[in-house]
Amino acid sequence: MTLAASCAALLLASGCSFGEPEPDRAGEPPNLPTPSASASPGGAARQAVTTVLAKGLRVPWGIAFLPDGGALVTERDNGRILQVGPESGPDGLRVRPAQTIPDVAAAGEGGLLGIAVSPNYAQDRSVFVYYTSARDNRVARLELGGQPTPILTGIPKANVHNGGGLGFGPDGQLYVSTGDAGERPLSQDVKSLGGKILRITPDGKPSAGNPYPGSPVWSLGHRNVQGFTWDAAKRMYAVEFGQNTWDEINQITKGGNYGWPEVEGRAGDKRFTDPITQWATSDASCSGLSAADQLLVAGCLRGKRLWVMELTDTGTLLGQPTDLLTNRYGRLRAVAAAPDGSLWVGTSNHDGRGDPAGDDDRLLRVVFAGGDGGRS
Repeated sequence: MTLAASCAALLLASGCSFGEPEPDRAGEPPNLPTPSASASPGGAARQAVTTVLAKGLRVPWGIAFLPDGGALVTERDNGRILQVGPESGPDGLRVRPAQTIPDVAAAGEGGLLGIAVSPNYAQDRSVFVYYTSARDNRVARLELGGQPTPILTGIPKANVHNGGGLGFGPDGQLYVSTGDAGERPLSQDVKSLGGKILRITPDGKPSAGNPYPGSPVWSLGHRNVQGFTWDAAKRMYAVEFGQNTWDEINQITKGGNYGWPEVEGRAGDKRFTDPITQWATSDASCSGLSAADQLLVAGCLRGKRLWVMELTDTGTLLGQPTDLLTNRYGRLRAVAAAPDGSLWVGTSNHDGRGDPAGDDDRLLRVVFAGGDGGRS
């Protein structure tokens, strides 16, 4: 099959046997429960195989993997970091609290948000978190069980538009996505940390090579970026919450200006960078984003679906995005590529805007066809 076909034609539900995957480099695979393989709306060509890895979480926001194959998961409202796996039981992966961040002041969309594990975790044991405090949004460094040390403070906070994405890029630098905190002019103000994607060292200093000397700002003109990722060619992409009309996927470049609040969606204005794709806000409001080979996968809250996009060699989209899992698990937020090539997806039905089921919130494992997103 061509790569285009593998994007659209996911594992067929009928007669699908999941079983245990082969052992991964990160350790032995868990003994997982039987997956769900019922069709998502759109027919057999738009199906995915999913497994519920964990249940009973409360607004899981960020997912970051440890070298042993387990993951750290943040819970937004209670300020907890959970350790999920790699151990498992009859109902899924083992979930246990790792610690609570005491300075988290959760309100509205703020709380304990993004999390990142140091690329040198085996040596430095460092974990990074993005959270809302009583005064601001900030990034802190810690060792599990230890006291967090703030390394970047002064990010504007509000009841909405707090950003919160955190992740190490292929260059070893720490990237941070922020929101405009409801104050639109901040997004175009280079002196403000609001409405930006920031690039810093693990010590919180502006990284060498940033477009504005002495500043952590990497790109500007953002309304509220929560998720970002890199493809195999080391190109960066981010999801963007629009206001009333268009939600976006943008390819992020050094010093790029993405237009907010002057424009929303594609504008054809040479001052700004247009998105590579956009959706009506009712179909998207995507928070999480991850890459699997040539695919980008976004987890959407209001849209209650995954959007799957195939990338060309130049970083544009091939064909149209495909929607998956629509209305099957409710609001979807976090999306993270696991060490075995599958994707982990977190629901967000307890965030005050969803309709939680009895076992919400859940962590899901999503497997695509042809090895592009995990083994089947």
